Amino acid sequence: MRAARLMTSNDQEKDVTGATIWLTGLPSAGKTTIAYELAARLKAEGRRVQVLDGDEIREFLSAGLGFSREDRHTNVQRIGYVAELLARNGVLALAPVIAPYADSREAVRKRHQSEGTAYLEVHVATPVDVCSVRDVKGLYAKQAAGEISGLTGVDDPYEAPESPDLRIESHQQTVQESAAALHALLTERGLA
Repeated sequence: MRAARLMTSNDQEKDVTGATIWLTGLPSAGKTTIAYELAARLKAEGRRVQVLDGDEIREFLSAGLGFSREDRHTNVQRIGYVAELLARNGVLALAPVIAPYADSREAVRKRHQSEGTAYLEVHVATPVDVCSVRDVKGLYAKQAAGEISGLTGVDDPYEAPESPDLRIESHQQTVQESAAALHALLTERGLA
């Protein structure tokens, strides 16, 4: 893992290891909520953290992309590039992004490996029936009403990670417990 050299407030340099933490899962699984909870904790500990919210990235960095397999792959690669760039510069980049296809996530992992940058994959494994009850953005209701199609995990595939670095079952624990489990993994790996 590559460490970035940062100047402290008293003009001393210190090594800080960045990393990308990719939270994948179905829509309304809890990815973004967990990422922001973890980010607040890490910032309170003095870490540089950036949440790369999938919805914000779609609006500003990937505007114009649709939801075809190719467009989804392009979106994931763009986010992966930005995350790796941040991580190699000492930032903990939290990417709560669905990233439904295993090959897209693997391409991001390989980019990180080729740059010597830490990458962790976290599967927020919330069952689709729980996600549809949460329905944060109303997507499941729109899909059920026939207003949209191509909803990941319903009428479009979601390829769950086979061997993630961590699997969080957010429907069986609080947001704080989920963030704490992820923080424990970061600590174990020397990243927190």
